[in-house]
Amino acid sequence: MWWEGGAVGYIDQRLLPHRFESATASTVTQVAEAITGMAVRGAPTIGVMAAYGIALATTTGESLSDAYDTLLSTRPTAVNLKVGLDTVMAAGPDVGDKPDAAAILGAARMHDNSEVTAARDIGRHGAKLLAHGSRVLTHCNAGWMAAQDWGTATSPIYTGAREGMNPFVWVSETRPRLQGARITAWEMVNEGIDHRLIADSAGAQLMRQRKVDIVITGADRIAANGDTANKIGTYSHALAARANGIPFYIATPLTTFDTDTPDGESIPIEERDEDEMVFVEGLTDTGEIQRVRVAPLETKVVNPAFDVTPATLITGFITEVGVIPATPDAIADVFRHPIRW
Repeated sequence: MWWEGGAVGYIDQRLLPHRFESATASTVTQVAEAITGMAVRGAPTIGVMAAYGIALATTTGESLSDAYDTLLSTRPTAVNLKVGLDTVMAAGPDVGDKPDAAAILGAARMHDNSEVTAARDIGRHGAKLLAHGSRVLTHCNAGWMAAQDWGTATSPIYTGAREGMNPFVWVSETRPRLQGARITAWEMVNEGIDHRLIADSAGAQLMRQRKVDIVITGADRIAANGDTANKIGTYSHALAARANGIPFYIATPLTTFDTDTPDGESIPIEERDEDEMVFVEGLTDTGEIQRVRVAPLETKVVNPAFDVTPATLITGFITEVGVIPATPDAIADVFRHPIRW
């Protein structure tokens, strides 16, 4: 997504891979609806979207505090959202009786650029963990759409591919919204990277068969002790990786760490609408996008959007400043001395 002509432009991720269309948000309410409705998703990307939402409020005359509260309430789990909001709110002192619109927009653009740079550097550090032909399993979408350009979990893959390492990717479908099947697979096609789409539950079997060399996922919030919230199903992959002696890494910018949250039990887990579970959407033979119900009308649903992977199952965090061990001391140290790693 991007700032253009006094509005926020974005790619509507709900339409991928069958249609590639952009849209525009001209009010804070429209920005909030794009985030809540998953037109824009991915922890770093929604943080940038929210930052531009505050900039938008300065042009529409909306209250910044009201805009902040509205945007903060859209997605509770990803801490990058709050980081983006706090960054721009701190940047614009009032000029007379109005906020400094130019300073706030400048801060939003700077936050956007810093997330792009972080994602690029995650790739530089993460590619060192790959060998020629490494078989990488990833979950959900932590690529272009989720992290403003390079992605997080995909950045080492894209960097490795550009360096001639010829990585292979297992793309887990990621029920119920299928971000792996719809978006990550689409990115791999566009990057020309060899990949196979698998059911989420196939990952453990592939690991047991020694067909996976490394697992890399993104994250939505990392607690002070290293416990990590990511798309539902991540914990299962981490358990399977540990059982089969396969390294499990989280690729993430430092903006995803929340040192004010002590552990995974303290991370709020978003519960989403039951329709995501009981309906599936896809392209028909006639080229139409249709939605069909797959569960009985009487069936009730529980639909947590995220799970928490304990730090003890995580090999390390691939960040823009290097690979950080998944320990409380290492996390605390990196925020004291970020260039050390």
